[in-house]
Amino acid sequence: MVELKEASRKATRDEWFVVHDWLIDEAEILDDRRMRDWAALLDEEIDYRVPVRLTRDRGHDGISAEGFHMLEGYTALLTRVERLETDYAWAEDPPSRTRRMVGNVRARRIEGEEALSVVSNLAVYRGRMDSPDFELLFGERHDLLVGPLEDLKLRRRVVLLDHTTLPAKNLAIFF
Repeated sequence: MVELKEASRKATRDEWFVVHDWLIDEAEILDDRRMRDWAALLDEEIDYRVPVRLTRDRGHDGISAEGFHMLEGYTALLTRVERLETDYAWAEDPPSRTRRMVGNVRARRIEGEEALSVVSNLAVYRGRMDSPDFELLFGERHDLLVGPLEDLKLRRRVVLLDHTTLPAKNLAIFF
């Protein structure tokens, strides 16, 4: 498992509900393809990673420290968002239909900071064109949300996909 940062205490019930609502709202924004709204949720210091999962012997976490499906910062994510609005986003023309399910949310308040370390499970359904075929992607997300509770921003996301071989033709969507 990837640790974002040492968290000092379990989030309060109020903090947990704010975080949970934030994650659900984010999923809705992404499913509705409101990419500019999603970009507004990002902190300018965002570190967005989807490392490759490896098949390993017991005792190893099986997450590559060197290989990534996605390894993006703020500028790269904004470029992706802007490209999705052009005629040159061929991997998403026509756009995928997605449905994200977020669950098993665990949140911890980081001592001395306006920050919460959040772990959640994610299932993503993705359909394309008129095909009856679809893709299901599953994983665990490790997020760092920063700022006051009324204006949280995503500073770090590490998505640990459960798949060693992706059941997707491309990864033109965000987790």
